[in-house]
Amino acid sequence: MDVDADVDAVADELYGLVPARFTEVRDERAAKARKDGQAQAARAIAGLRRPTRAAFASNLLVRRRPKEVAAFLELGAALRRAHRSLDGTQLKDLSHQRHVVVAALARTARQLAEEEGQAVSESVAHEVEQTLHAALADPDAAEQWSSGRLATALTPPVGFTGLPATAPVRPQPAVARTEAPPKPKPKPKPTPTPKPKPSRAAEQRRARHEQARRKAEETGAEATAREAELREAERGQRDHEQALAEADARVAELERQLRGARTGRTEARRALAEATGRVRDAARAAGAARHNADAAADRLAELPGAQE
Repeated sequence: MDVDADVDAVADELYGLVPARFTEVRDERAAKARKDGQAQAARAIAGLRRPTRAAFASNLLVRRRPKEVAAFLELGAALRRAHRSLDGTQLKDLSHQRHVVVAALARTARQLAEEEGQAVSESVAHEVEQTLHAALADPDAAEQWSSGRLATALTPPVGFTGLPATAPVRPQPAVARTEAPPKPKPKPKPTPTPKPKPSRAAEQRRARHEQARRKAEETGAEATAREAELREAERGQRDHEQALAEADARVAELERQLRGARTGRTEARRALAEATGRVRDAARAAGAARHNADAAADRLAELPGAQE
């Protein structure tokens, strides 16, 4: 039996479910695998992680929009080729296309998730966009995303912007090798002239420039720190969203058990009422039979010769 195929089939099923149902169904499939004697498959299935809301929306996009996904993967491959070749013109065109496509697909993923009853906040929508950027930039991330089995959102690599930092350097045409011309006689070095002392206005401009540079560095450091705090807050939000989803799943299971218990109680009350009725009817019948038996005994005693 192909264990990997079994686990793949279960994973495909699980990552197509809404996050609130994931844990319950996963545990059921793992228990079934253990019951069937597939211990390795059971461990693999039990180790599957419940997807975050951003991962669920990304998986839903992959599963529901295969044509758009295929075109998106081609765009990512073209972007990476252009980035490696430093083709500035192509990179500029593809970069514009990238932003348009990412925004459109992120909106589609959000709409699909909300149609499944999964609310998508702005932070979750941002994670979906980051996942799409990662799939464009990195082939491994593209493979993970296109599998439709993400458990968490992806993060794009630092520095991939779709455009080179500087204009690409074009190679100069080769020059035919010729005889080297005779070296000219060295000219006498000119007497260096003293550099003019910078004016007060130039010194003020330089001071303002230095102050602006320090301010830019401080602002950049502050922005980096705030971005780190934002990422930490987003991670905390994802953890709380996951905890909430698990709590919702537990509540749903307890409510299901409560409904079953109430149904059982109702059936028990009905059975008790029926049994009580049967006891009452039997008591009446027994009383009537006893009464008839006593009357028959009395009549028998009154007959002549009964005492002989």
